[in-house]
Amino acid sequence: MRKLILSLLIVGIFQSCKKQTQADILVINSKTYTVNQNFEIAESFAIKDGKFIAIGSSEDIQKTYKASKIIDAEGKTIYPGFIDGHCHFYGLGLTQQKINLVGTKSYDDVLQKLEKFQKEKNTSFITGRGWDQNDWDVKEFPTKEKLDILFPKIPVAITRVDGHAMLVNQAAIDLAGISLDSEIAGGEFIKKDGKLTGVLIDNAMNFIKTPLPTKKEQIQALKDAQKICFDLGLTTVDDAGLDKEVIELIDSLQQTGEIKMRIYAMISNNKENLDYYLKKGIIKTDKLHVRSVKVYADGALGSRGAALKDEYADKKGHFGALVNSYNDLQKLAQRIADSDYQMNTHAIGDSANYVMLKTYHEALKNKSDRRWRIEHAQVVDLKDFDLFKKVLPSIQPTHATSDMYWAEDRVGEKRVQGAYAYNDLLNQYGKVALGTDFPVEKVNPFYTFYAATIRKDLKGYPENGFQMKNALSRENTLKGMTIWNAYGNFEENEKGSIEIGKVADFIILDQDIMEVDGKKIPDTKVISTYINGEKVK
Repeated sequence: MRKLILSLLIVGIFQSCKKQTQADILVINSKTYTVNQNFEIAESFAIKDGKFIAIGSSEDIQKTYKASKIIDAEGKTIYPGFIDGHCHFYGLGLTQQKINLVGTKSYDDVLQKLEKFQKEKNTSFITGRGWDQNDWDVKEFPTKEKLDILFPKIPVAITRVDGHAMLVNQAAIDLAGISLDSEIAGGEFIKKDGKLTGVLIDNAMNFIKTPLPTKKEQIQALKDAQKICFDLGLTTVDDAGLDKEVIELIDSLQQTGEIKMRIYAMISNNKENLDYYLKKGIIKTDKLHVRSVKVYADGALGSRGAALKDEYADKKGHFGALVNSYNDLQKLAQRIADSDYQMNTHAIGDSANYVMLKTYHEALKNKSDRRWRIEHAQVVDLKDFDLFKKVLPSIQPTHATSDMYWAEDRVGEKRVQGAYAYNDLLNQYGKVALGTDFPVEKVNPFYTFYAATIRKDLKGYPENGFQMKNALSRENTLKGMTIWNAYGNFEENEKGSIEIGKVADFIILDQDIMEVDGKKIPDTKVISTYINGEKVK
């Protein structure tokens, strides 16, 4: 009898263990948007070794699994960690060490901030970013005269919000050796009344050599950017344009655990990067993925650097320009096509989009599943949309709500119908990658969600939304911020949804952005952010 009881006890223990598999973390009582193929909603999931091992009801998960850590979500909504499909993560960090001119309401406002900054920092070279003349009452480019009076000896170089124009003073001009006779392909030195205004467009900005950050400043920049992103629920960022030195620094910090952010790195298009990375091949670690090249086709619409097929509606005889020659773009595309790398090209104007789409089709005619991307795809000729059937649009919804006040002035009533046409682009390729382009725009992904679905600014303008036929549904927007971005990075089998076997990157929010009144979406707060099941916010 004693042997029988002992045997039954052993069997009971065995069955009990079988019923309750050991996990590291159980999350219960949630409303979890899995973003799986069927877009299912679950209550609970289990995590072990940094990955999801089960998803289901709270009752079933607790019956089957046990863990030392149980997170009771108390009915809160959970989403896969957000992925920003196009941003400047390292650049965001660097801006924390410079003067921030985003939101300035006039040129005088800019000047006041510069004076205050210099009194506090006393730097030998004043740099900053964020001004936008389209937000001012006087919507013309500023000129350098007032800068010269305030800072006659200290060089000043402040970049426009889009990164495609720069205002410099005479001290910076002299230091760079710029003169009235200076010229450069793919750029412009703006002149007025036979004098340099101090505004440099696109490649002309390359003349200005601002002081390089120290390694300590670089590390701090990455840490600053990480904190901002974690606080807003971002667990992966696609950094659109990094050099080898910074990529290797990121890798080293990730290896030591100082940086936990997952980074999809697009290498900047220069000889050193191309020679090194295309030969080396794809680099993939748990946190770093290097397999794409960031290329520029043209400039920005706001600074009239975007390349248009027909002249600007508000500047006769001006078409913008390609910042790389057509021949160079074709040769580059072929070189990248012959490697394992992805080509991700900034294209704003309808001419730039057409040139790149045709270039892509030619370079990839014998290739499959390369997932080459057009970054921004802001203004597309209506007859060219079908060229996106085999090219992934990587778009930033807040660009639409930032530019909507003046976009029609730039391109006219007819062409604006093909501008910021996110739903039309989705209908061609079947997916869209969504990002912010921060720090050009705000980092906040809930502004992305709001701009994509509601198509209004944060003040609720316009009343009926901007070109609402191109608003995205909430489901497609969430996919564009998670699983479709993962797809754009060749990572859809490891992240972008809450599914068994994928990394446990998820966020807990204070409200359900899939159901809350649209006007409340921008107010959403992130309660917690997790990477590999580790709480990082």
